[in-house]
Amino acid sequence: MQRWRGLEDIPEGWGRSVVTIGSYDGVHRGHQLIIRHAVDRAHELGIPAVVVTFDPHPSEVVRPGSHPPLLAPHHTRAELMAELGVDAVLILPFTTEFSKLSAADFVVKVLVDKLHAKAVVEGPNFRFGHKAAGNVEFLVEQGKVYDFEVEVVDLFVRGEAGGGEPFSSTLTRRLVAEGDMAGAREILGRPHRVEGVVVRGAQRGRELGFPTANVETLPHTAIPADGVYAGYLHAQGEVMPAAISVGTNPQFDGTERTVEAYAIDRLGLDLYGLHVAVDFLAYVRGQAKFDSLDALLEQMAEDVKRCRELVAAENA
Repeated sequence: MQRWRGLEDIPEGWGRSVVTIGSYDGVHRGHQLIIRHAVDRAHELGIPAVVVTFDPHPSEVVRPGSHPPLLAPHHTRAELMAELGVDAVLILPFTTEFSKLSAADFVVKVLVDKLHAKAVVEGPNFRFGHKAAGNVEFLVEQGKVYDFEVEVVDLFVRGEAGGGEPFSSTLTRRLVAEGDMAGAREILGRPHRVEGVVVRGAQRGRELGFPTANVETLPHTAIPADGVYAGYLHAQGEVMPAAISVGTNPQFDGTERTVEAYAIDRLGLDLYGLHVAVDFLAYVRGQAKFDSLDALLEQMAEDVKRCRELVAAENA
């Protein structure tokens, strides 16, 4: 799959394509419906399928300081899109200048002049252009002028998550913030993942017999509620069952919020400086401060036992 950072990266002579546009944060099951439809339509027409997305999130430019927590970084979204059969991802730098581009100019400069859209696939609530003035109806009218079809796909999937709310990135962020890993997983179709580089922390886990990988997460990452979770640590191509702690470490009067993963039953791991990923499977308990170090150690042993059981049940 090709990845383009800006319109100038699109190869010369790029032909007709099927296009879908959106932030697609998390590439959740609703997003997957739209993207798969675009890919299927592209196969029918014998042309490539292209996803257009933005960096940073448009809200950060339109309303500085309002950048939402991200469910997946762009490289992960691209990998998920590639698995769905997408041929190219175009990441447009969302600048103040770009935010002022009218919906009509966006159609011409992006869809017509550069991607030569034959079909555009979107959800019913799609908005674009300056002040989100463009909608599906406007896109249909533009398609008549510039010779492209517009196909609308209902992206709203419902399940138990959020009490039956339609699946969305907003709902998923809320569930992650609440520590509802089962709900987030239902929407995403996979466990919620956090990525980053392993850095040196206070190394108390090592002293206590539970050495953890202290993950310096990527900017704007959606981090689950404080507490202990069962999950996996991905490092150097290996997937290891893990007990994961999120929080400020109140036992030692910590103030900085961290994500730390203990690879269960693994000794002698040296992960410093490596980029790793942590998958959150299930919430185990909330963050707590104990009366003594012995009480903390007893609880940590119990946490690891519970996490081992939850991961084993996942693989049963």
